[in-house]
Amino acid sequence: QVQLVESGGGLVQAGGSLRLSCAASGRAFSSYYMGWFRQAPGKEREFVAGINWSGGSTTYPDSMKGRFTISRDNAKSTVYLQMNSLKPEDTAVYYCAASQVVGPVTKQSRYPYWGQGTQVTVSS
Repeated sequence: QVQLVESGGGLVQAGGSLRLSCAASGRAFSSYYMGWFRQAPGKEREFVAGINWSGGSTTYPDSMKGRFTISRDNAKSTVYLQMNSLKPEDTAVYYCAASQVVGPVTKQSRYPYWGQGTQVTVSS
């Protein structure tokens, strides 16, 4: 019932920053838990960040904590991922996902709605 479109990816040097955006269309965006995942070629998709409906609760893996920040603007039906101090190992396709199911926020099976992804490439 919701469509997600990511943008903001590109090529950046190590140590640089990018801000990704995920624009949603459909009903009741503010009721969704939103997550960011990433996937590099030949690797499993991994959880990057999550945020609840109000933006008052966020979740990050230890490897992203302090470098990445997730936020949302329900009035604009948009979720963001601010990425700082980027490293070559951050190179991946980044996906936005949405869920209305109560459960583990880090598990991709929770999220029925996904965007097509945006490429982030970090050069050394």
